[in-house]
Amino acid sequence: MKFFYTLTFVVLSTLVQAQTSKGKIINLEGIAISDAYIQNIQNKSHAHSNYKGEFNLENSKIGDSISISHKNFEQIKTIIIETGIYSLNAKEISLKEVIITNELNHLQEISKIDLKTNPVNSPQELLRIVPGLFIGQHAGGGKAEQIFLRGFDIDHGTDIAINVDGVPVNMVSHGHGQGYADLHFLQPETVDNIDFDKGSCFANKGNLATAGYVDFTTKDRIKHDEIALEIGQFNTQRIRGMFNLLASDKESLYFSGSYLQTDSYFDSPQNFNRTNLFSKYTLYNESSKLSFSVFHFDSKWNASGQIPQRAVDQGLIGRFGAIDDTEGGNTSRSIINFKHDKQLSENSSLKTNAYVSLYDFELYSNFTFFLEDPINGDQIRQKEKRTTFGLNSEFDKHTSIKNTPFNYQLGIGLRQDKVDDIELSHTANRVTTLENIMLGDVNETNLSGYGNSEFKFDKLIVNAGLRYDYFKFDYYDKLSPTYSNKAVNKGILSPKLNFLYQYNNKLQLFLKSGKGFHSNDTRVNVANGGRKTLPASYGSDLGFIWKPTPKLIFNSAVWYLFLEQEFVYVGDAGIVEPSEKTARKGIDFGLRYQFTDWLFLNADYTFTDAKSTEEQNGNDYIPLAPKNTFMGSLSVIKNRFSGSFKSRFLGDRPANEDYSLTAKGYFVSDLNLNYAFKNFTAGILIENIFNTKWNETQFETESQLQSESASVTEIHFTPGTPFNFRAVLSYKF
Repeated sequence: MKFFYTLTFVVLSTLVQAQTSKGKIINLEGIAISDAYIQNIQNKSHAHSNYKGEFNLENSKIGDSISISHKNFEQIKTIIIETGIYSLNAKEISLKEVIITNELNHLQEISKIDLKTNPVNSPQELLRIVPGLFIGQHAGGGKAEQIFLRGFDIDHGTDIAINVDGVPVNMVSHGHGQGYADLHFLQPETVDNIDFDKGSCFANKGNLATAGYVDFTTKDRIKHDEIALEIGQFNTQRIRGMFNLLASDKESLYFSGSYLQTDSYFDSPQNFNRTNLFSKYTLYNESSKLSFSVFHFDSKWNASGQIPQRAVDQGLIGRFGAIDDTEGGNTSRSIINFKHDKQLSENSSLKTNAYVSLYDFELYSNFTFFLEDPINGDQIRQKEKRTTFGLNSEFDKHTSIKNTPFNYQLGIGLRQDKVDDIELSHTANRVTTLENIMLGDVNETNLSGYGNSEFKFDKLIVNAGLRYDYFKFDYYDKLSPTYSNKAVNKGILSPKLNFLYQYNNKLQLFLKSGKGFHSNDTRVNVANGGRKTLPASYGSDLGFIWKPTPKLIFNSAVWYLFLEQEFVYVGDAGIVEPSEKTARKGIDFGLRYQFTDWLFLNADYTFTDAKSTEEQNGNDYIPLAPKNTFMGSLSVIKNRFSGSFKSRFLGDRPANEDYSLTAKGYFVSDLNLNYAFKNFTAGILIENIFNTKWNETQFETESQLQSESASVTEIHFTPGTPFNFRAVLSYKF
């Protein structure tokens, strides 16, 4: 007992003696700067400024030397002063200002650089910020893109968790595919930051975060009012505007809206249109920040769909033709989101967001043409009406144990999806319903809780986390002759363990590992009595980020990911198919180099080996799994001129399990040039500047044309965009 009292006294004495310096970061206009990085140069303790610009730097006192850096401001090195107020000057983009921080997310600083040197112009390009992530559109511009990452054909989002301001983009138990992630409601001009990482190594990331996650944060305020007009080939027009409605130190309110229409490059006009509306109000006080935001978008389109190679070879249609040009659809989504950040004390805070999402979806597709119905064709309709609401809350505490910084987070989450009349039907010409294949109501609930801890020793950070997710899946089958309502309950525990070693301010080594999962469709789970409901993934990353010179940054990782067997609901056919255990391994490599004050180079290469572990050699390929990918850009930011030349390469890959069919690769380049004069900015955007002939998506599909007596299994594809020119003129006031 005496030993216990002595130990307690020593610990408490140490904690009392530990010193914390408080301060505030502002710009030259006196406006608070959030997310600045403050580091004690002697002992390497660090902190980030909050939404009020305030920070608490542990193990620090007046007179200690510190560095303060931010992606938009010049880095300063100074000493801790009694007033604790530090001003930063706005800066030009420079890799010299980038600090290799001792943060577990090693890609965070890279994403900030990329967003500054390669501004995005569309929701599709937002996802391409993630190194090694490729997307493909194969049913008109209104459908969510197909996603490829780390040896996964993720479909439309099954193995990547995407969020905007804490609101999940992915739709679980969706009418078209599990995890369906339609990001088209997000206007790229409103994005302030993109946080992403790969693998399933973080306790605060849950369902679907197996290959990785992407979190978008919208701006709290805008600097200028702006209107812009964009016109281009294929009858393309886009008009947008951003307007400050209220702006002060204590509150801000702005509105952003856009309208896009295009016929696209297909022989049959797409007649695509999309309306986007967004508004965000933010209120600041002495200890908290409250924001209220509203998203709305709706879209309608026609589509030519994927076409068989033989139809093109035989001259029945051209590359941009269609077998069934009555494909297409319409969709809309409205979101209300509340976010509250509360500073509870010098070293503790609470973040909470609550949201409601209303969603409609109707999609017409025809993949097999006349295989099943030689008279009317095989067109299908997938339709649903969904209400999603949720709550996320995280308590964050920064403290120390015997002069060792110790941080921990405790979080809880709730998400419920109520889907009415989720439907799969056989249709003709988007008018006649020939047969209801599946029709019912889905009610899916996910409760989650996690704890995350982080010990920061001299140069080593040890991070350990544990997450628990509980699901209730409920499905009411409206086509059953008798009342049929089935429910399944399941839970999963996901441990995480990560190490980061900060060798010096130029080199960081890391080993990240964790268990993740993605849930299966509710209709799968009730049909199979809960078996393989929450297939787990197990993975690890070993890598480094290195800054050998002030203007050069390397990052690399070797990784491994194993995924358990599952039962998959095939939304296009309304059937359940088993999938096999899979193993993926590979290497990621990237560099960022600044040639001069105004010329930047970005390059990312990935190699992946993806195989089924339960099939014989030669029959164990995973269809459409990317093997070799490359993404690179050369960007110029000089005075009034800015621009970028971007290229992406996706290598050949297997289209089926025995690699008897090949999904051919492509190399495509885009150009973006802008010139500012007074309050105007004029720009041009050119997609596929070399007019490369390429296929955006490819599938092995069995189909039958109306003129054929038997079916044929071969590559079906959607052609990628040809040379596509657009001009943009914007005015800021």
